[in-house]
Amino acid sequence: MSIPDRAHKPADGGDVGAKLMLVLLCFVWGVTWPVMRIALYEIPPFSMRASSAALGALTLYLVCRIKRRSLRIPNATAWVHVVVASLLNVVAFSVFGAFAQLSAATSRVAILAYTIPIWSVLLAWVFLGERPNRIQAAALGLCAAGLAILIYPLTAHGIPLGILLALAVGVSWAAGTVYLKWARIDADPLGLASWQLTIACVVLVLCLLIFEHGLHLSAAHTGALLGTVWTGIFGNGVAYGLWFTIVRRLPTTTASLGVLGSPVIGVIASVLMLGERPTDTDIVGFALILAASACVLLTRPTPM
Repeated sequence: MSIPDRAHKPADGGDVGAKLMLVLLCFVWGVTWPVMRIALYEIPPFSMRASSAALGALTLYLVCRIKRRSLRIPNATAWVHVVVASLLNVVAFSVFGAFAQLSAATSRVAILAYTIPIWSVLLAWVFLGERPNRIQAAALGLCAAGLAILIYPLTAHGIPLGILLALAVGVSWAAGTVYLKWARIDADPLGLASWQLTIACVVLVLCLLIFEHGLHLSAAHTGALLGTVWTGIFGNGVAYGLWFTIVRRLPTTTASLGVLGSPVIGVIASVLMLGERPTDTDIVGFALILAASACVLLTRPTPM
């Protein structure tokens, strides 16, 4: 894998507009974790994820049309890149995340999924040449410490499947983000996000037909249906549109560390909406992760 020309470098991290979008994204994704769990109480995972992917794809398509954003993908090679990125960023994230929540507490999954920065920093350093600066390195250290504090108590009797799936969410998301930046597809970021969600929708519908033999929504109550609608329109459509715009405007490391606010919001939302109660150890871990996010969002990076 060779590194393409980087004539169009991402911003140095001082893009205020992109950082404000990052704050909004943290809120949307954070709230989506417990909302998605409410939907999964009554709706099978592939039915829920295929439905939300369809709503997300439709939302982004309509946004692109209303804002007159281009949906053009330039060539066959670019289409291959879009498909690979969609499988990593959307399909893997959706499937691993849903099954992780069926095997572990939502607050835990929300936190462990955001090992994204650790993998993003390593992959971006190797494939994009984005060496972390001092502030990013400090944020990464805080992130690693917080995650270690959260994960260690859960491993006393072996590593539960839910933890492995939550970590797989982080690895796949980081790989997809770095792959997309490496591929440098010459396309509108909103249009690109729209196609990724559309491709993911097709894949998830196929999984739905194979594993669940059809869509199962009839037995779901209003709360579960509304949870699916929120996940589709906001957690998928709005959030992916924001993310793929952000990742074009900020370095991979900055963007990935910035979303560390999401699991903190996810934990708070899980307490309020699901009645989950974090332990004292959890609170210490959450505080370290929030500090890591603050390092990125509130401080302008400086060269090493």
